[in-house]
Amino acid sequence: MYHPKLKVTYEGTIAVVTFDRAEVRNCFDLSMWQGLRTTMERLSERDDLRCVVLRGAGTEAFCAGADIKAFEHERGTKELEDFYSVELHHSFQSIRLCRHPVVAMIMGFCIGGGAGIATMCDFRVGGENIKFGVTARNLGIWYPYAEIDPVVSTVGIGVAAEIFIEGRIFNGREAYEKGILSRVVADPDVETEAMALARRITEGAPLSARFHKMAIRKIRGELPITPEEDLAVNDFVLTEDFQNAFRAFKEKRKPVFTGR
Repeated sequence: MYHPKLKVTYEGTIAVVTFDRAEVRNCFDLSMWQGLRTTMERLSERDDLRCVVLRGAGTEAFCAGADIKAFEHERGTKELEDFYSVELHHSFQSIRLCRHPVVAMIMGFCIGGGAGIATMCDFRVGGENIKFGVTARNLGIWYPYAEIDPVVSTVGIGVAAEIFIEGRIFNGREAYEKGILSRVVADPDVETEAMALARRITEGAPLSARFHKMAIRKIRGELPITPEEDLAVNDFVLTEDFQNAFRAFKEKRKPVFTGR
């Protein structure tokens, strides 16, 4: 059994995983992050598959990120954040470590954790009017090293700075020009193009695809980050900026950051 909000369907040797929370733009709570890891690991083990496609339910969103409303009971203290970050890390990395090529089918909002999911994929197909960006700065959250790394590897330091520091939200055409998207097509054509890409992948030798995916990852090597540095990423929960921003989000007002 997979997570009830992660629907898995098949088209031949292609597995399609659908994030099924359209009512909240397919936002993820903790159980869904854990379920995504389980789903990707199980699909990775299957020799009969040749490609995995990730998508959101409906057309309004691929995934609009982590469920902020769940912060009150899932996050917000150092202890909870340390646990959450480990689960989130394994969830993201399960996409990167999946033996099979992974295609992100991006329609609508692809924000925060949704952008994180997409950047872990090997291919990203998006519509011209998607909204792609990482909004961590708006809550005073610090993005983890291992999830920044694939962004820098894909688009370079300059665009990574636009994403994480400036907090740019790109449409599909801009995202393609920046190197974030592999393909950009008219919004109604996203599903057709993403599935056509997946089918082309399945026409090649699966062992070749698996080797090349692994080799691309291996060439990058391990990050030069100590365990202490990695854990310190969660210290944002101790800042006044995060606490104030979280309250502002719940009260639907713009936060004021003081750098404390």
